[in-house]
Amino acid sequence: MIQHSQLSPESLRSKIHRREIRFGGNKKLKIYGLLSCRSGKRMRKENRIFFINEKEALQNNYRPCGHCMREAYKKWRNYRFL
Repeated sequence: MIQHSQLSPESLRSKIHRREIRFGGNKKLKIYGLLSCRSGKRMRKENRIFFINEKEALQNNYRPCGHCMREAYKKWRNYRFL
């Protein structure tokens, strides 16, 4: 888990390009999603964090975004309410 505020713009672009960062998340809401998600792009920089993969996000108790990861969100929701 990497906080956005810890990265320079150049470092962030480099990590995304090298696929060291594949998902973004909101640390206050505990939601993760695709870097291209409209909802994620609107969040404040101080709330934004990045993950290498989905497994890392799930291990840190983040849930999938209901907008950009609809299928993963449905599975998470159904599993949670069993």
